[in-house]
Amino acid sequence: MKNRFFLFIFLLCITPNWAQQDTSSETKDSIVQKPHEFTVMPYVSYNRNLEFMFGVTPMYMFRMNRNDLKSPRSMVGLAGVYTTNKSYFIAVFSQMYFKEDSWRLQVFGVTGDHLSQFYAGDIDEPGFYDYATNTTIINVGIKRKIVEHLYGGLAYTYSHYETDFYNLQPATTTTSQGLEINFMIDKRSNIYYPMNGYQTKLRLKMYPLWMGNDERANRILTSHNHYFPFRKDKDVLAARYSGQFGLGSIPFEQQVTVGGKDIRGYSEGKYRGDGLIAIQSEYRWNFHRKMGFVGFAGLATIYGSDTSSFDWKMYPGAGVGYRYQAFKSMKFNVGLDAAVGKDDWGIYFRIGEAF
Repeated sequence: MKNRFFLFIFLLCITPNWAQQDTSSETKDSIVQKPHEFTVMPYVSYNRNLEFMFGVTPMYMFRMNRNDLKSPRSMVGLAGVYTTNKSYFIAVFSQMYFKEDSWRLQVFGVTGDHLSQFYAGDIDEPGFYDYATNTTIINVGIKRKIVEHLYGGLAYTYSHYETDFYNLQPATTTTSQGLEINFMIDKRSNIYYPMNGYQTKLRLKMYPLWMGNDERANRILTSHNHYFPFRKDKDVLAARYSGQFGLGSIPFEQQVTVGGKDIRGYSEGKYRGDGLIAIQSEYRWNFHRKMGFVGFAGLATIYGSDTSSFDWKMYPGAGVGYRYQAFKSMKFNVGLDAAVGKDDWGIYFRIGEAF
């Protein structure tokens, strides 16, 4: 068994929240926005699993075509992080918008060694057990506009894991390849900082045997984010629903863990199962043109856990955070969140909003 907790931390804490933005808002803002902009941000975070995390994240934002004011600005970035439990990772991420936002291309890759843990409950000595994994993951996805505000797309994911369980069980090596079909309705007012509107996603992830996977697995992922303006469009109340449902026999690698984007405040990776349902809300208070605070709370539940007593229990999480505008010419925030959950807690570095 292998834990994807290390990847979840990266995806949920540093990958920006990609989506479609309202055309008229982007065109208006483009009058004052620079055609390209570069920034370098430090990465500082902590959780009870990987301990302190330090790194740097350079990011470059630009237009694929300077005459195309309908497409959102594209972005490429690099992240290098080292942790005090002697884990490390290097990642690249990119999101491209072109042809008046009729096409989008997303590329993500991460590789690294990490020392982590998983929780085993239905054994003679329940508790956390350490393991070390070398991980390489590559994801490529493309979307095409079908009609206004509706996109459809395909994605491919390659994952390779080499795991040492320190004599608890034999070391394992696993390679998986997945295909994804996805649809998205997006009526948000802005891609990087929505003040109003909503976004709905439906994704089907498949790991078929004909692609060389040891086990066949399928997952359905659904989400809906909604945004409400407050204080004369200065602040935002954001609400989110997320549902992840495993179909059939779900291997350890494809299980989901309570924590990260959907419920902050869980960093040990203890509560995991075949499926997860979560709701949360977040108030974004912009007390300064370039700075703000957030307060958030949510509730999650899981099913299909290897520890049956974890199934269908309520897992609350709540916390506060600080935001700072990273780019001079547009609203794109970085920040830190601190959250508490059920017998757990975590500190999260954010690039972009949580959702």
